[in-house]
Amino acid sequence: MNNSVTNTARLLGAGLRALLVLTLVTGVIYPLVVTGVAQALFPSKANGSEVKADGKVVGSSLIGQSYNLPLKKGQETPDRDLKWFQGRPANGLGSNSVNTQYKLLLSGATNLSADNKDLIQQVKDAKAAVIKDNSVPGYTVRASEVPADAVTSSGSGLDPDISPSYAEIQVHRIAVKNGLSAARVEKLVKDHTQGRTLGFMGEPRVNVLELNIALKDLVAKH
Repeated sequence: MNNSVTNTARLLGAGLRALLVLTLVTGVIYPLVVTGVAQALFPSKANGSEVKADGKVVGSSLIGQSYNLPLKKGQETPDRDLKWFQGRPANGLGSNSVNTQYKLLLSGATNLSADNKDLIQQVKDAKAAVIKDNSVPGYTVRASEVPADAVTSSGSGLDPDISPSYAEIQVHRIAVKNGLSAARVEKLVKDHTQGRTLGFMGEPRVNVLELNIALKDLVAKH
């Protein structure tokens, strides 16, 4: 009986010591080491790839943003602010039905098949809007020029980038809305176009947030 109690106590003591050691190593030391290394070598990425403008954090280069006008009375869906470059549609984003205190940003795809009637109509409506919004006096967008990323959301719905093709068909509209020449806006797009990662992965892309920050600076200097 005494031996049984002694063995049990010894095992419990060993288990408790193992728990404390593992908690210290995996829950304190390891996270501190990883955080320290990340902050020393990759501070920008470790802090969420923050993008700053005028000394303030205005977003992340990894998360897309919307550029809309304030809601009008009785309006449920805001109109796009066409003086800014627009990103991809975000039709896949869900709505938060649990926490009513904050409107959380959720990610996700539409999960609709390619032959789904709702998805087909969304694409048709988006294409019509892209043609209408970006056709200005002296420049008309043709349906064949509208790229796929202009009318479809990404798998996460949070894609921060657009294709150079989508950025280019917005150039003339941006120029008209901001009183700039199309040539200056086109150069802005080219300056902010990134090539494939390591030269072969992915596709050329333009970060919309960074492009709009540069556009704001260009307009201020104009």
